[in-house]
Amino acid sequence: TQIVTGLLLAMHYTADTNLAFSSVSHMCRNVQFGWLIRNLHANGASFFFICIYFHIGRGFYYGSYLNKETWNVGVILLLALMATAFVGYVLPWGQMSFWGATVITNLFSAIPYIGQTLVEWAWGGFSVDNPTLTRFFALHFLLPFLIAGLTLVHLTFLHETGSNNPLGIPSDCDKIPFHPYYSTKDFLGFLLMFIPLAALALFSPNLLGDPENFTPANPLATPPHIKPEWYFLFAYAILRSIPNK
Repeated sequence: TQIVTGLLLAMHYTADTNLAFSSVSHMCRNVQFGWLIRNLHANGASFFFICIYFHIGRGFYYGSYLNKETWNVGVILLLALMATAFVGYVLPWGQMSFWGATVITNLFSAIPYIGQTLVEWAWGGFSVDNPTLTRFFALHFLLPFLIAGLTLVHLTFLHETGSNNPLGIPSDCDKIPFHPYYSTKDFLGFLLMFIPLAALALFSPNLLGDPENFTPANPLATPPHIKPEWYFLFAYAILRSIPNK
């Protein structure tokens, strides 16, 4: 759903600081079913992370971290997903988009010697502005292809040991065909995630959104509380535990 809705949104989005906010508004108001596509995409990110965190939890429970190659690729995948979600959150160019981008990119200034240069290189100037938005849009479009490639690597390492047995002991005598047994199970899992997503997108699409992000970005007005989406709160808590950052 994220790929399909993302492609449809990209056809109507304008990566320009003066037009980004109004282009998202135009999508929701004037494009046929644009409101639904946008709501599915925005809330789909949250459901994506719900699946990811369940998957990580299962990995901890079954000791999947002992399979180092699979686990390390999984960590890289998580970081790529977080980067994709972050740059995507900046694109609507609301208040929280702008100030979130400013705060997070400024964290790179903590790197000794090259920090400030790195920040200005990421911005494409001396503050979060038009070049930043343009490159964030490009990254948001390109990173999913990297994620797809990493997923194949992740699965390749996984299939070296197998994942159907929590004990990690492969046994051919107990194997069953993928279809219809696992395909039916996977379809049920898909429905269990898609029905709540559709319900959220149709009945309460702004439940997980920040009210500040319904205001166009204003570099002269800092919101009183700059906080990330719920799926980044663990990283935000780690960040707040560090003095002066």
